[in-house]
Amino acid sequence: MKVLVMGATGFVGSYLMERAIAEGHEVLGTSYNPTIEPKDWASFQDRVVRCDIRYREQTSQVIDAFRPDVVYLLSAQSYPALSWSAPAETLDTNVVGTANVFESIRAAGIDPVVVVACSSAQYGEVAAEDIPVKESHPLRPLHPYGISKVATEMLALQYWSNWKIRAVCARIFNTTGARKAGDVCADLTQRIARIEAGQIEPVLRVGNQDTWRAITDVRDLASALELLAAKGEPGGIYNISGARTYQIREIVEQVVAAARVPVEVQVDTALLRPSDEKVIFGDSSRLVERTGWQQKVPLEQTLKDMLAYWRRTLGVADGDRA
Repeated sequence: MKVLVMGATGFVGSYLMERAIAEGHEVLGTSYNPTIEPKDWASFQDRVVRCDIRYREQTSQVIDAFRPDVVYLLSAQSYPALSWSAPAETLDTNVVGTANVFESIRAAGIDPVVVVACSSAQYGEVAAEDIPVKESHPLRPLHPYGISKVATEMLALQYWSNWKIRAVCARIFNTTGARKAGDVCADLTQRIARIEAGQIEPVLRVGNQDTWRAITDVRDLASALELLAAKGEPGGIYNISGARTYQIREIVEQVVAAARVPVEVQVDTALLRPSDEKVIFGDSSRLVERTGWQQKVPLEQTLKDMLAYWRRTLGVADGDRA
């Protein structure tokens, strides 16, 4: 089977590349602006080609030449905060880029399954009585990134409705793991590793610890995306969310307990946001019923693996103490 991972040098894409290669598939990845370290995709760099999805000629060149059976569409500007300072660039990449990919598939006359990475950010603020949120909930995104993902999904569904390109949309909730940067788990585990390495003082500064998040390990997310490629209904929309929520305070406690040196926790008011969703938690029952997906990696293991990753990155071997 020919598998095309668009966004192969991103966090999720790198795991899909490794898994598809291990399964013996013919695999090609695209990259434009890598968001993981070069060492994290060095093992498959010879299978990656440059492609900026904002330009139709580039998406067509890749798709015409490779003619994939499965496409994972992960190429995107994926940072909500950045979308406020770069709204036009976010919309250009995520919306125009999606149209370019589907137009290239249509012009090539091929019939792949296209798994489209959508987002829980499409829902926006959700009332307590509607949590865990279902796919039928109204979409009220709060930032340009969320808006771009609504448009991405609508385009994918239109290409299925009008051209029968088999799009399957995955609304992805909080996902983390080794190689991740910029979320609470990555930030906490990296700072613990830096404390252990003696790079910063043994104080863990935190913001709001009272919010709750359902968290999925990236390996479980990759499994869900693979199952959707194999079993998802064309034109279907599926939440991919952790099965339980964790209070941020609990995550802080876990990483502090795993530290190899004493660490003090301090609340830093500069890290408090003007507003923050109290709970982010999706109902994945539609995904489970369709594919049989199971969340297998507990948060404790995820955090342990993330700490090990940062320790290796900083040159602190397992078993060493700063």
